[in-house]
Amino acid sequence: MKKTELAARLKSACAQVAAAEPVLTEIDSKFGDADHGLTMSKIAGAIAQAVDESEGGIQAMLDDAAMAVMVLNGGSAVPLWNTWLDGLQEAAPAGDEVDTEGLKAMFARALEALDEMSGAKVGDKTMMDALIPASQAIAAYQGGSEAELFTAAAQAAQRGMEASKGYVAKFGRARSYGEQTIGTPDAGAASMAFFFQGLARL
Repeated sequence: MKKTELAARLKSACAQVAAAEPVLTEIDSKFGDADHGLTMSKIAGAIAQAVDESEGGIQAMLDDAAMAVMVLNGGSAVPLWNTWLDGLQEAAPAGDEVDTEGLKAMFARALEALDEMSGAKVGDKTMMDALIPASQAIAAYQGGSEAELFTAAAQAAQRGMEASKGYVAKFGRARSYGEQTIGTPDAGAASMAFFFQGLARL
């Protein structure tokens, strides 16, 4: 996959998240601060702009995206997404092309970086409910098509987000609502699922 295609997929992912702002706000309004939609819109905008303006290779582009997110004012999503993007760039190639094995390495490192910071697992009702299954789908993918790899990841992220409806929140403000949170998906898992949906579309 050329840098130009990865850039287009990242911008598609950002557009998908930005378009979902009302949905994310609605989800977060139930047990959170109702600011997740706005925060994710800012994050998506910063990533898209950095991707557009980056002049280096794939690693430089992802580093620019991580830096753009790092300086934003926002909720807990900002440091989490900065950490994930920074993990992606750490394992990214410096040049203008990446294959499926390279993508696997990038997403494995990104999950590892976020896991070190977050500590949340599947079932804790966080963004990890979508990200961990998506990352596992990427790691398990056998084939040569980068497009199919992203499709598999998007499907896994969606399933993870849907499953989060059945969990009790264990992190953040929603934790204080206990079993009332059952039936509502996690906003962070939803935004991650939307992001992977966008990555899978061109």
